[in-house]
Amino acid sequence: MTGVIGTEYLELLARDASPVEFEGPLLAARSAGADAETIGRLEHAKALALQVRGVLESRRRRETELSALFETASDLASLTDVDAVLEAIVRRSRQLLGSDVAYLSLNDEEAGDTYMRVTVGCSSDLFRAVRLPMGAGLGGLVAQTATPYASATYFQDERFRHTEGIDSAVADEGITSIVGVPLLLARRVIGVLYAANRTVRPFGRSEIALLSSFAAHAAIALDNARLLSETQLALHDLRVAGEELRARTVSVERAADAHDRLLELVLQGGDVDDVAREVGEVLGGHVIMAGPDGAPLPGGAEVPSTAVAGATSGATTETARLAVTTSRTRTGDGVVAAPVLAGGEALGALVLLRSEPLDEADRRILERAALVTALQLLFRRSVAAAEERLRGELLDDVLLGRDPQGLRERARLAGADLDAAHAVVVAEVVGDRSRAVQAAAFLAGGRGGLSTLQEGELVLILPGLEPHEAARAVSTELGRAAGRPVTAGTAGPASGPAEIAAARAEAARCLHTLLVLGRRGEVAGVGDLGFVGLLLGEDRDVPSYVASVLGPVLEYDAQRGTALLETLRTYFGQGGNLSRTGSALHVHANTVTQRLERITNLLGEGWNAPERQLEVQLALRLHALLG
Repeated sequence: MTGVIGTEYLELLARDASPVEFEGPLLAARSAGADAETIGRLEHAKALALQVRGVLESRRRRETELSALFETASDLASLTDVDAVLEAIVRRSRQLLGSDVAYLSLNDEEAGDTYMRVTVGCSSDLFRAVRLPMGAGLGGLVAQTATPYASATYFQDERFRHTEGIDSAVADEGITSIVGVPLLLARRVIGVLYAANRTVRPFGRSEIALLSSFAAHAAIALDNARLLSETQLALHDLRVAGEELRARTVSVERAADAHDRLLELVLQGGDVDDVAREVGEVLGGHVIMAGPDGAPLPGGAEVPSTAVAGATSGATTETARLAVTTSRTRTGDGVVAAPVLAGGEALGALVLLRSEPLDEADRRILERAALVTALQLLFRRSVAAAEERLRGELLDDVLLGRDPQGLRERARLAGADLDAAHAVVVAEVVGDRSRAVQAAAFLAGGRGGLSTLQEGELVLILPGLEPHEAARAVSTELGRAAGRPVTAGTAGPASGPAEIAAARAEAARCLHTLLVLGRRGEVAGVGDLGFVGLLLGEDRDVPSYVASVLGPVLEYDAQRGTALLETLRTYFGQGGNLSRTGSALHVHANTVTQRLERITNLLGEGWNAPERQLEVQLALRLHALLG
């Protein structure tokens, strides 16, 4: 009987019968009226058979889990697409745990939350897009604490901090039970792996352990993907660095050759045009020198009409101007311009006309040539400055009557003839003083004349020109350097040191008169100033004239420290308006009236009449001129 009982349960185990079928032999024996001993043996055999069946079931499940883990490890070994590997891990987790949904989220360290990366079995767009703040919901708590959590009834579980956004997404997916385990790299949580059901289901320790194993594989996959990406990036950077090193080697050799050629050219005494021609040959184009305004400098090499097909004159000038104003190399249509800089001063631009674009090596050669050009221009300027200083000292001695015996010989050596008829011009200094002095020296030197800066004014003597013609030329040249009109007085023609010195004094008086009269930007000689010019001419007693008209007012102010003269000048300046005069003087209109009454007492009735206004205003102007 015992053998029969064992055979029946072995047959049940062999065909993997369900647990309920193991009740069959026991029910049959009871129906047949078996005795108590037989029933007891049958119950013992059933218990053993069910135990064996449980062991076999556990081993089959473990074999399936190990097979899935082995497949996952194989996926990692042949990692090509990290998203595909993560999706396979999530899918296998769902299959082995028999869950309705499985998903994986990753931590966003910058945002301070965790977001969905892979989902399997999900149907809700809201759920796929949900982000969990650290510590919120089950997933947020797992991500924050690095501890697995499971809940059979999530919405009733008070261990978790529920938020409207998370609960709405979970409810939209219809999830009831959830388990989540952390993805760990070393001790750092990088994400969470989940399994979830839409019905109430407790998750056991074995299921949590299995999900943790898959989470470990997922973490490895992510880390391998990061390492692979970094390795690929490093290899790419290494290849790029190698290519750059080879290109740089060629660039250095080419630049060194160009530098040697330029250095040899400078040592042989070559000028700016020689450098431009040499660089053009090296770079396979045509090089010209442009001035600070971008226009090609006069006297340079002619630009062939076939130099560059697309480089128009306007495009060349505009590109050069941009290079000068920005102090950076600029590229146009068939044009490349490198600024020629001396410290913070832009001397112009070296312009290359070439159809093909420049690589970095050619660009540096052009910029180095621009540096050599700047050194040449500075050297040329230093020579010109020395000559300018000598010529300026010569004119200073002429105007001050020094070295009367040697003036003519020194002038001859400087290329000037003091006995020729000269126009004498005295101009105000506008803008940058050094640029104004250079512009004056350039103008005077180009016309065989002399220039100097004396008592804060520019003095030029120009042979072969009429005074007005010379004054206009000076105003134009200095105005171009200053960027606005320049006022100048003129006299002459004058021959010999004594006449030149006298003409200088007369031209200075004309300049001062123009400034006092508010005629800035104009040029004039004595003949252009009408009766004012006559007063300013030689042997005119201007102080006596001023005293005869304004003497009582001047004496009153001097004795009492009042401001009647200033009131009178402001009154005329404001067109005789009492209110505006008071505003300009910062006093009340009544005070102005009182002062004008005092002036009437001093000058007499009728001083404000039309026939005397001109006389009074003229005296005021002359008083200001006398200082």
